[in-house]
Amino acid sequence: MIRLLIVDDDPLVRAGLTMMLAGLDDLRVVAEAADGTEVAAAVAAHAPDIVLMDIRMPRMDGLAATEQLRRRPGAPDVVVLTTFDADEHVLRALRAGAAGFLLKDTPPPELVRALRRVAAGEPILSPSVTRRLISQVTDGTGAVRANRARQQLDRLTEREREVAVAVGQGLSNAEIGVRLHMSVATVKAYVSRLLAKLELNNRVQIALLAHDAGQV
Repeated sequence: MIRLLIVDDDPLVRAGLTMMLAGLDDLRVVAEAADGTEVAAAVAAHAPDIVLMDIRMPRMDGLAATEQLRRRPGAPDVVVLTTFDADEHVLRALRAGAAGFLLKDTPPPELVRALRRVAAGEPILSPSVTRRLISQVTDGTGAVRANRARQQLDRLTEREREVAVAVGQGLSNAEIGVRLHMSVATVKAYVSRLLAKLELNNRVQIALLAHDAGQV
């Protein structure tokens, strides 16, 4: 059973998502929160596997709540809920450790598939979406971030760097295995090693690092 916490200041959005997911055998909404300030307590009380996190909320927004939550050991995955064009902070939420994002008008079958993918350890972010986000979001520190990203990649072995670039291109473990002539198990081991070595939370952050360094 995949346990979900829905965080959104709009009660209609929360109710709609809860109704949409009701009756599924493997997905269950275990709690709701109306603001980022309520997230920590809700996670502690209900132990969700995934938090569906709105960006724009009145007291603590989804970005701050995601950063706060993902700093905790054993934190659940966070999936950002967004209208996309209106939310300039989506990329920053991904950098903070979110596993991806969903548009609020995502059709129910796609939303369910996406949640199942996240629960299985797969980020829900395609290369085209990554490029669109990066092109839309600028915060004046691009040069500094690019230099820092290149320094981080310089710490990797040649093989580790190849895997990081392939992750940045949005390839699955199976696709990376075919390209680099590795078994899927070996690719998984390399990805785990990259996360530990680079002190990152998930594959999305590896992809963003590769983009920042100009490798993708």
